[in-house]
Amino acid sequence: MSAETSMTMSEADGVRVEREGPILTVTLSNPMNLNAQTPATWRRLAAIGSEAGPDVRLVLLVAEGPSFGAGLDRRMLSPDGVPGEESLASLAGMTDDHIDRFIRGAQSAFTWWSRSNAITIAAVQGHAIGASAQLALACDIMLVAEDLKFALRETSLGLVPDLAGTWPLVRRVGYQRALDICGTGRFVDATEAVATGLAHSAHPVAALASAQRALAEAFLNAPDSSLRALKPLLQGAIDRVRVDQEADERAAQITRLRDLRQGDGSR
Repeated sequence: MSAETSMTMSEADGVRVEREGPILTVTLSNPMNLNAQTPATWRRLAAIGSEAGPDVRLVLLVAEGPSFGAGLDRRMLSPDGVPGEESLASLAGMTDDHIDRFIRGAQSAFTWWSRSNAITIAAVQGHAIGASAQLALACDIMLVAEDLKFALRETSLGLVPDLAGTWPLVRRVGYQRALDICGTGRFVDATEAVATGLAHSAHPVAALASAQRALAEAFLNAPDSSLRALKPLLQGAIDRVRVDQEADERAAQITRLRDLRQGDGSR
């Protein structure tokens, strides 16, 4: 980024959003509470998806402090809950439709990261537990620090992961390992995370931010239109039969060739 690149910033509910040219950086900014999440956090995160304009090419997810996040704010588990918010205890007494709407709203904070045309990259250090782990999983790529302690511990509370994290988890590590991780609630370290495909790569804590930035800059070297066509093509390859994937490759390439003929490099 050049010195002339404009930057805008906003911060609310423990989430800071900064825009620098084609890169949007989302920072979990409540380290005093270990970046624990509340419904207010989810509402803020969900809104970012609609705020990111079509010219945003990269979204970087980072967190302040030694831990990426402790997961759900523990106050949500008590009857008193978080002031002004619905606790899980009160939620349990509601109708199925009410609970469904609540969870659907929470999930919207997690689903847009992979559905966005932009490439999303998480940089995860220290503890990433429960909801925080699922937020990291929501991104296209997860870089981790060597001190990573990743865990999905919902079953220890008599619950299941419900923030859209099971879909990417199974696709990254397979059913058996996903069952192991979720069912036991054990911690996954950086070595295992990279070896199993949960994470892209591991880095010293002090080098994590620069590694994330370097990867973002590498993506910016490719034409925007090509990457926007590539992302859904690769995402769908997991579920498509081979002949359908080949057909989608042809269709995507025809569009790219037509754009190139018309002089649309879209860098």
